[in-house]
Amino acid sequence: MMDSFSFHLEEEDLKRERSKARDLRQSQWWKRRCARGMCYYCRRPTDPRDLTMDHIVPLSRGGRSVKGNVVAACKACNSKKKQLLPMEWAAYVAGVSSDGGDSGDD
Repeated sequence: MMDSFSFHLEEEDLKRERSKARDLRQSQWWKRRCARGMCYYCRRPTDPRDLTMDHIVPLSRGGRSVKGNVVAACKACNSKKKQLLPMEWAAYVAGVSSDGGDSGDD
């Protein structure tokens, strides 16, 4: 089931953007970003080797692989964010913190 915010992207467009992301990961700019050792989303100190590249606006939602749209994120935040847009991520975080944090494992 597709949500109403999905974009139809050509496979060639996705391949091009993924290739640009691979190139960015090899750049000195990205290496300096990771060297800071902090997740963009949770602001927790993270070993630079454990940071992943996240597209703030996901490729599947029309985002591009440009410096202004990629951030260093810990694996946990990147996995939780998935394909969310910034405002959707903010709503998710607000909902998690308003219900007392983790749900489960009592």
